[in-house]
Amino acid sequence: MPNTALLAETGEITSFAGRFFREGFRPRYELAELLHQCYVVGYQSLPMVGITGFIMGMVLTLQSRPTMAQFGAESWIPVMVGLTIIREMGPIITALIFAGKIGSSIGAELGSMRVTEQIDAMEVSGTNPFKYLVATRVLATTLMLPLLTILADAIALYASFLGVNMKGTTTLALFTNNILSGLTFGDVLPAFVKTFFFGFAIGLIGCYKGYFSDKGTEGVGQAANSAVVVASLVIFLLDLVAVQITGLLGLN
Repeated sequence: MPNTALLAETGEITSFAGRFFREGFRPRYELAELLHQCYVVGYQSLPMVGITGFIMGMVLTLQSRPTMAQFGAESWIPVMVGLTIIREMGPIITALIFAGKIGSSIGAELGSMRVTEQIDAMEVSGTNPFKYLVATRVLATTLMLPLLTILADAIALYASFLGVNMKGTTTLALFTNNILSGLTFGDVLPAFVKTFFFGFAIGLIGCYKGYFSDKGTEGVGQAANSAVVVASLVIFLLDLVAVQITGLLGLN
């Protein structure tokens, strides 16, 4: 993409975000649609997020155990895995899975509605399609991703506990105490807060790509694909900014 096109699209997405803040919190509130979208993007994402979290925790434990055993530091595995999952791996991996599933879904759904002129019909009938279609989906992704991240972290840590017990013996209480002893306020809070921004970015970009997709079925496919690609890139950029901010605040 040429630099001018990249800058132009960045400006358009920023303007789209500004429109969300201008219109998204004004009456009339689409509470029923918001709850439905929370169910769609949250509850229906539980299986994929849970499986990913379990595999993540198990793989991290099994991969790190041989190296830790060489230095006689197997007792540090719970702390190391806990910090890795809670600070970085949990939020990032969950957000990327969320972007792949929900970002593409939103882009394709709104893109097909644009192609079939359903959005135009809503405007003609007096319904605000931006509030009904965009605001509800962006709010739903913003609210649901943090909850899914907490769930993925918990499942990953339990999988790590199972991984530790595959070649050793420890109790769940001891495993949990080891993790908690290595965690600080600066580890948990930034990791939790940034998931709100991840969810907002995924919903906003998915809605933008679908809402302004080109005509035709090819435009729908491009909207779904570009929503995932751009959202994934923005997630990494936001994570980089979050690391810098927590470093400046002395929370690292």
